[in-house]
Amino acid sequence: MPEVYVHAVEGRTLDQKRALIKDITDAVVRNFKVDAEAVMVQIMESPKTHKAKGGVLFSERAPKSERDPRPVGGDPFCPPAWHTG
Repeated sequence: MPEVYVHAVEGRTLDQKRALIKDITDAVVRNFKVDAEAVMVQIMESPKTHKAKGGVLFSERAPKSERDPRPVGGDPFCPPAWHTG
């Protein structure tokens, strides 16, 4: 029985969770050649005060629309125009 765990910060709607679970189940069925009934998907949600990215709690991060979309550091995969220094 394949099991898939998704770790995410809380805040998604029930419809979003249903869609994700369906997409994951379909992918496992297609790639592992098992029946959908054999696939277990569990979404492990964390409060925004219990999870951080880049050393900053999600509860303290600026809304996505206010954040700088450019990668930090010398990432060789980001466009050269993003490198300023």
